[in-house]
Amino acid sequence: MTMELSLEQESLDTLLMVGDKVLIKPKNPQAQTKTGLYLPPSVQEGEKVQAGYIIKAGPGYPLPSQTDETEVWKKKDEEIHYLPLQAHEGDLAIFLQSSAIEIQFNGEKYFIVPHAAILMLVRDNSLFE
Repeated sequence: MTMELSLEQESLDTLLMVGDKVLIKPKNPQAQTKTGLYLPPSVQEGEKVQAGYIIKAGPGYPLPSQTDETEVWKKKDEEIHYLPLQAHEGDLAIFLQSSAIEIQFNGEKYFIVPHAAILMLVRDNSLFE
């Protein structure tokens, strides 16, 4: 999906990702091919697969409540439980461009990507030591 949305807020902390969605800041694509040709940004952004760093991740997939009550209207307010995502903040994600929604946040480009569109994660724990 090529959809663009522009948001102006003070900080990324105001953004909450919903369900299985992650917020990805695109990695600077290689501007030069192996043979030495320089590619314009429009060609690089048109690739089917993109890479970027996960800035925020949603809570995961909501799980149905595990109660013995058979009558739905008698249930008490319960805390919602989630099946957590594999993706974590700081991971490098390789994802399908076709499933990403592009947004502009304070002048910078980000993608909102469903977890199912992530093909691979690269986690470097040494970044957090």
